[in-house]
Amino acid sequence: MATDGDLGANGDLGADLSGDTDGTAVGRVVFVTGTGTEVGKTVATAAVTASALRAGLRVAVLKPGQTGVGPGEPGDAEEVRRLAGPAPDALTLRELARYPEPLAPDTAARRSGLPYLAAEDVAKEVAALAERHDLVLVEGAGGLLVRYDEQGRTLADQARAVRGLGLPAEVLLVATAGLGTLNTTALTAEALAARGLPLLGVVVGAWPDSPGLADRCNLTDLPRAAGGAPLLGALPEHAGRAADFTALAVAALAPALYGAWDAAAFTAEHGAG
Repeated sequence: MATDGDLGANGDLGADLSGDTDGTAVGRVVFVTGTGTEVGKTVATAAVTASALRAGLRVAVLKPGQTGVGPGEPGDAEEVRRLAGPAPDALTLRELARYPEPLAPDTAARRSGLPYLAAEDVAKEVAALAERHDLVLVEGAGGLLVRYDEQGRTLADQARAVRGLGLPAEVLLVATAGLGTLNTTALTAEALAARGLPLLGVVVGAWPDSPGLADRCNLTDLPRAAGGAPLLGALPEHAGRAADFTALAVAALAPALYGAWDAAAFTAEHGAG
């Protein structure tokens, strides 16, 4: 399992990627979750990172529990760096626990015999990063209620622990575009509301090249399913292959996420009413 160091050039822990960040203001904290697995959370996290870096912010990306990756292999945090580009003076990548099997973190920890990841430890790390960065992004594993420890605590519990330290943590939800997304978005929004966690908004993780009727209708319906939280972006399919990922990120994310994307204009052009 990884320790609480920073990720080095090959995904190893040890090298500090942050620069001389001695600012005293506490940074913004955003937890990134999804309506499920493989919905584009890492690409969305990288897009927000790239847009924030372009805006001149100091950014930290924390992956509390990385599963399905062995020692020395690049994980999600390393993929964020690949996409967002080198920013040695402004970007910190951090991973707290790593488990080799591609399972839920609690199951992966139990099967590997490695320690579980405590919500309190995540909160302490987030608080420390927030003291030195303008923005801290915390990317979860799978959906909001995936378990991280033997007590059944989840990413939502990690976010609540951060808020318990006095930091105004928000949650960004990455959703799919097509059929089924309204239900999983509504369930996630209700789970957040029940726990007193604010939903910052929804980003479509992979807007299809050839959207169908359901995709186009969902542009209008997703904010309603999310309890009124706004649509904050639509990343195109295969965004991770873009020649200029930062430019794509800025064009695909709303100003709340440091981009220039206009939800109303995008919906008017691509939506189906």
